[in-house]
Amino acid sequence: MFLWPGRSYVRKGFEAYFTLLIELLWSKERILEVYLNVIEMGDGIYGAEAASQYYYGHSCRKMKRAEAALIAACFPNPLRWNPNKATRYIKHRQYLIMRNMKRLGPLDF
Repeated sequence: MFLWPGRSYVRKGFEAYFTLLIELLWSKERILEVYLNVIEMGDGIYGAEAASQYYYGHSCRKMKRAEAALIAACFPNPLRWNPNKATRYIKHRQYLIMRNMKRLGPLDF
């Protein structure tokens, strides 16, 4: 988010530095909020709200758990996998995510 695209040892050093600063200065809730607002969730689709609008046609506030789990199941490669064309593999990942969501319950942070 703060750095240039690409791969190098210099970039990795900056990533480690920024990661340490972020962990020290931001709450877990803030880290998750920023991450969910900048992550690519499809070709040209950035953020949870944009993904919900694109894939389901409604705000992420109205997103069902199964819909959120299906989007999450497409990681780490949302350019290859699509919630609207979920394979058996993606459906299985969705099931595992849903099971963990139920087991963990609401997160308090």
